[in-house]
Amino acid sequence: MTTSSHAMSGIEPFELFAIRYGEHTGRRASDNFIGADVHEAGRNLDYFVWVARRSDKVFVIDTGFNPTSAAQRGRTMLRLPADGVRALGIDPAEVDQVILSHLHHDHAGSLGAFPRACFHVQDAEAAYATGRCMCHGYLRHPFDVEDVVGFVRNVYADRVAFHDGFSELAPGLTLHKVGGHSAGLQIVRVWTKRGWVVVASDATHYYDNMLRGLPFPAVYNVGDMMEGFRTVQALADSSDHIIPGHDPLVMALYPPVSRELDGIAVRLDVAPRVDRG
Repeated sequence: MTTSSHAMSGIEPFELFAIRYGEHTGRRASDNFIGADVHEAGRNLDYFVWVARRSDKVFVIDTGFNPTSAAQRGRTMLRLPADGVRALGIDPAEVDQVILSHLHHDHAGSLGAFPRACFHVQDAEAAYATGRCMCHGYLRHPFDVEDVVGFVRNVYADRVAFHDGFSELAPGLTLHKVGGHSAGLQIVRVWTKRGWVVVASDATHYYDNMLRGLPFPAVYNVGDMMEGFRTVQALADSSDHIIPGHDPLVMALYPPVSRELDGIAVRLDVAPRVDRG
């Protein structure tokens, strides 16, 4: 599972991008870290989808929230996630592989924007989002029922690929179940020109959740979340090769894809501008 960089030398690396499509402002520290002071101001959340691209493959990672869900939850939608993908020169209507890190509203809310895609998800996540845990308001709150129903319709349309733990979707791109934040949360390990980068999604919302061992409050299993921090670190070449799911620092640390996409999309297959150790 932990393939060395030397063994991957003959594999074409992926380009890897983060696309910022939304934000949530006015947060408190206690919204971001279990045990934080409720009076202390917290950092904003940024919302991302990611793209891994090379000559033979394009993978979109997550599809973001939809405008209705954003409005209901007080999130700011800066652009449609599919429009962000299109800005990279990729037609969402032609994308045939979409990885869903999990089924929360901000990660699996615009499936219809990718009408040809096969959606990759963990068995445990589909069971969780449609099972008895959704009888509890706290656990179902991060999900949008219409998104989940839409996902099930894709199951019935033979457009969902299920995974149980580890899967290799292509040489240089693997899925790894970590759970924690959601029962079937999966992370994506991507081979790039700078080595193994892990798109952690909500395995760590901010760098500090992982680096300081402080779990995010929206959680299904705290123990699995804490173990997930270790798994992310073990799979990445260094902490500078880990991409958190919602940290605004991502936009500051990585260079924009182009001048026109400054503030919208950054390259993750190059080293960050500041060494994080």
